[in-house]
Amino acid sequence: MEQRIWHRHYDYNVPITIRSPRLAVSDLLQIPANAYPDKAAVHFLGAEITFWQLRQQVLRMANALGAMGVRQGDRVGMHLPTCPQYVIAYYAVLSLGAIVVNLNPLYTAEELKGVFESIGIRTLFTIDTALPTVSALSKHVEITRVIVTRLRDFAKSGGGEKPPELEAGWCYYSKILDECTDTRRPRVNIQPEDPALIQFTGGTTGVPKGAVLSHANVIAATVGLSLWLSPLMQLIPPERRYWMGAIPFFHIYGNIGVLNIAMFNCGTQILVPEFQIDGMMELLDHYKEIFSFPTVPTMISAIINHPRAESMGLDRKLGLLNSGGAPMPVETINHINNMGIFYSEGWSMSETTCAGTLNPLLGLSKNGSIGIPVIDTDIRLVDLTEGVSEVPFGEPGEMIIKSPTVTKGYWNNPEETAGQIKDGWLYTGDIAVQDEDGYFFIVDRKKDMIIAGGFNIYPREIDEVLHQHPKVKEAISVGVPHEYRGETVKAFVVLKEGETATADDIITFCREKLTGYKVPKSVEFRESLPQSAVGKILRRILRDEEIRKQQG
Repeated sequence: MEQRIWHRHYDYNVPITIRSPRLAVSDLLQIPANAYPDKAAVHFLGAEITFWQLRQQVLRMANALGAMGVRQGDRVGMHLPTCPQYVIAYYAVLSLGAIVVNLNPLYTAEELKGVFESIGIRTLFTIDTALPTVSALSKHVEITRVIVTRLRDFAKSGGGEKPPELEAGWCYYSKILDECTDTRRPRVNIQPEDPALIQFTGGTTGVPKGAVLSHANVIAATVGLSLWLSPLMQLIPPERRYWMGAIPFFHIYGNIGVLNIAMFNCGTQILVPEFQIDGMMELLDHYKEIFSFPTVPTMISAIINHPRAESMGLDRKLGLLNSGGAPMPVETINHINNMGIFYSEGWSMSETTCAGTLNPLLGLSKNGSIGIPVIDTDIRLVDLTEGVSEVPFGEPGEMIIKSPTVTKGYWNNPEETAGQIKDGWLYTGDIAVQDEDGYFFIVDRKKDMIIAGGFNIYPREIDEVLHQHPKVKEAISVGVPHEYRGETVKAFVVLKEGETATADDIITFCREKLTGYKVPKSVEFRESLPQSAVGKILRRILRDEEIRKQQG
């Protein structure tokens, strides 16, 4: 697969051809295991695993899975937080040619049920704290293999407590590794276009669906983003390369921006299963330098404004802060720049394998901009009605993108694929303007997705839960601006005639059916909701009302 780099943004207009390596994603591990076998691949709760040890454990897990019946093309659920167990299982599954399906371990059984039914997951890696959820799920869907781990099994102090009782046929992660000693590489013919990941996304409609990302997509994103990092990385020898892994690997941002890029560049990953500000400050204090810290605005704000930030010398400790998931306030960017820390903000989607646009690390960078396209990526802004004609500079248009990182489609969903990918161009649903220097600025979202604390929340999913409440006649959820989280969820509810309910009643009901960050934080009861001529509830009007209310 050839890639063309067009330096159009620097007035060179000269195409340069490079060739992406034809690698399976699991082959990324072979690079550091060969070059730096004794260097730490991961640090986790006081323990470390070297690249060579990681390679051996990945191969043992892969061969164990193969013996259990996992085959090329099978879908394997990864229902784990950021921990060594995820890293080992991830590369083991991919080395068999099976497909990783990333799942948030906080999802409820009801949320997981639809995923399992649509994708056909038969093997599941999960965490012991999620066992009640998985047990409830197993009553509705067939799961052939459930592999259970405890978070602290790979910590320095170990698990300690007695492991939980498992249902018949389920097995312990650590027992599988202990019992399999086969470290031969699986002989599986994996092609670049074979599926590697299924990443769930709401796209433009808000209905979760699985974007299929190939090995070629993941490698192109990993190599392309590594080249973007090269102005800084060439100054940092591999021995000093550390990545902070505080964003979840089940999210495409953490999966590419930490896991795969650090592996490709022989970087040690500091794994953080859950972000807590005091614990994060202790962790940062422990390390002399962190080369790359991919994160989200809420994390950055909490860290740089912490009382210990100045005394810890964060300005000399952090090499690069990269922000994604939500817009960063300009005043926060200025604060980071004043500290002397490299900072870059960008834009991507699950469908683009975490690659899209970024502000350059050296040269022209514009606050409030999502930057320019990454290597071998073309972006156009087209009219909002037909989606065909390019709009002039400075005029808003829908972003469409073509790149070797763009998914070929959604799992078993040809209609949605055809609706969003046309002639190789992915229609993103994001509305942007482009200035005379070629830099893009997001001005709105065609879709109604809510981004709170870096998490994507799809309103329709919340709406459906609200309508399940026996006292609710009509309801709709919207994202309203929030100083810390970027946005937060508010529900507008019309009760059935003669019924009464409180905001706490509605929130408690939602909490039983939704992951915590999706649960509405406030509820407003109304006699009616604004509707179009055809009876569609107008979500945008409600959001605009909230914005005006906040602006006073």
